[in-house]
Amino acid sequence: MSAALLDKPRIRQSFGAASGTYDQAAALQRRSASDLMQPIEEAGIRGTVLDLGCGTGNLTELLSSVLTPPSAVIALDIAPAMLDAARAKLGLPLNADSKVNYICADAERLPFADACLDGVYSNLALQWCERLDRVLADLKRIMKPGSPLIFSTFGPQTLKELKSAWAEVDDLPHVNAFHTGQELLCLLQTTGFSACRVRQSVHTPRYANVVDLMRELKAIGAHNAHLGRPKHLTGKARIEAMNRAYERLRTEGSLPATFEILQVSARA
Repeated sequence: MSAALLDKPRIRQSFGAASGTYDQAAALQRRSASDLMQPIEEAGIRGTVLDLGCGTGNLTELLSSVLTPPSAVIALDIAPAMLDAARAKLGLPLNADSKVNYICADAERLPFADACLDGVYSNLALQWCERLDRVLADLKRIMKPGSPLIFSTFGPQTLKELKSAWAEVDDLPHVNAFHTGQELLCLLQTTGFSACRVRQSVHTPRYANVVDLMRELKAIGAHNAHLGRPKHLTGKARIEAMNRAYERLRTEGSLPATFEILQVSARA
């Protein structure tokens, strides 16, 4: 994602507003967090590690379950309400041996010293960064040499049906743009990471109608954050036109929505 294409205040606000509904709607996000644990444990997890964009703490909880003090997880998120939800779920730090600590910060402005982390992990969060190249460079700065970077992010097939349906109505961006696997590999290698690998999986849940899909996206805070998105309320006629275009994909009584997940691993 190029610079100045994402509305960061909208991202913070959207995820904050979704903190109370996220867990109920985020089945795919929970599955992705669980899938990340295999490569994380294979790479070895110890010391002080970062869950970048922790949300309500689904990955944080899994990470903390396999760590023993003095190892610890730092749960970082841009939305204070998401951190509050994670605290409520996982508990507040009680002493120096606590396995989880919480930081409210932007992934693009990380408040860490050089070479201080033993691993960085992230579940479906880095797609919300404007300049992933700069984020990766900063991650390499704060990671100890040889430590693992393992994350998942959405690929460009994500919501392709919704994007195609809107394309029949206007030429405005209604769906966020996502990096390809090859682009991610190039960014990692250019930044100086080694042992870079990308694994793809495609999930196609089905919905009774477009409204149910949009309601789920709202519940997890996944709003269109592109600065070029329509700033006015979308008219009824345009929504109906998009819905008619999407309805042409209906089979066996339901509508598909594609989510492409790219699971990425590398070494600092």
